[in-house]
Amino acid sequence: MHPETHLQLHRIRSAELHAQADEFRSARHCTTPHKDLRTRLGWTMVELGLRVIPAHAALPVRAPRTA
Repeated sequence: MHPETHLQLHRIRSAELHAQADEFRSARHCTTPHKDLRTRLGWTMVELGLRVIPAHAALPVRAPRTA
């Protein structure tokens, strides 16, 4: 076996890993609209929940007395 064979195998494997990493990065960018939709839906639900609660439902909070 040639003494430099392991280096060539290392280069091949390194190129494969770089290609997989590039595919992963490009696939991750494709999922961004789902995250945006989830965020908008979540904030819409929070806003709706705040509208359902009547404004006078909160009890007045007494401030602590200072000396």
